[in-house]
Amino acid sequence: QVQLVESGGGLVQAGDSLRLSCAASGRTSSPYHMGWFRQAPGKEREFVAFRNWRDGSTFYGDYVKGRFTFSRDNAKNTVYLQMNSPKPEDTAVYYCAATSRSDGNMISWSEYNYWGQGTQVTVSS
Repeated sequence: QVQLVESGGGLVQAGDSLRLSCAASGRTSSPYHMGWFRQAPGKEREFVAFRNWRDGSTFYGDYVKGRFTFSRDNAKNTVYLQMNSPKPEDTAVYYCAATSRSDGNMISWSEYNYWGQGTQVTVSS
């Protein structure tokens, strides 16, 4: 079992920056790939970013590519989502997730075993 706790959300102006954190506890010695998802009111939960546990490679949803960066601090068992130049359309509840799976494309929320409680990000214009 892995427990995930997000923090760092809040109100930010468009063009500023914000960093979300996700602290993991529990069986963190086991390999888990990590993902970030978001869900805006009335919309489906959508993929934001993925980080491979083994080699640290990342990929992003097209709508955040070049603006968001997914990083990890192994010593702190924490992953981060650096949000640069956020836009009002980035407003959503952001969730971090972990998966023990090694197959799949990792962009579907159903591929992840563990979820944090979410943190609200609101971007004002």
